[in-house]
Amino acid sequence: MSALDDIYKVTEDKMHKALEVTRAEFGGVRTGRASTGLVDRLHVEAYGASVPLKQVATVSTPDARTLQITAFDRTTVGAIKKAIETSDLGLTPNVDGSNVRLSIPSLTEERRKDLVKIVHKKAEEGKIAVRNIRHKSIDEIKALLKDHKITEDENKRAGEHVQKTTDKFIKEVDTLTQHKEKEIMEV
Repeated sequence: MSALDDIYKVTEDKMHKALEVTRAEFGGVRTGRASTGLVDRLHVEAYGASVPLKQVATVSTPDARTLQITAFDRTTVGAIKKAIETSDLGLTPNVDGSNVRLSIPSLTEERRKDLVKIVHKKAEEGKIAVRNIRHKSIDEIKALLKDHKITEDENKRAGEHVQKTTDKFIKEVDTLTQHKEKEIMEV
């Protein structure tokens, strides 16, 4: 495998990870429906440490407008409730024994538009990450040219290859954005 092939593989892997991060960010944006992704990034103060919610409870969606969080240990219910109240979700938890229920209200038109702006901002961050990866890859290719490990023609082809890969991932971010926007604007 040549040095260029290594660069191509590393570039594609990093861009794929950037796309996955963007997809995960979109999962945290609230739509009108209940989604377990809403609480994925929440951390709970339990057992003397800040731990991810998934380590202290299971999250399920009994219906389209309700999230149910079931604590493994009843002593963590208060900490789970506090984590939700202090988060930016804007939801009020209802405690019932070892269960915490979150009712997902319908979104107003204004809130939907705000959420679309947030999605666009996160999409732009994803695109910037992909472009930064492209920039580093191009620099590595230029270093190979400078060290006379590749020819001018190989340099040009490699640059075009990296650009095609970049375009592919930018297009995927755009597709994700369109789907998320459609999901948010759906009444």
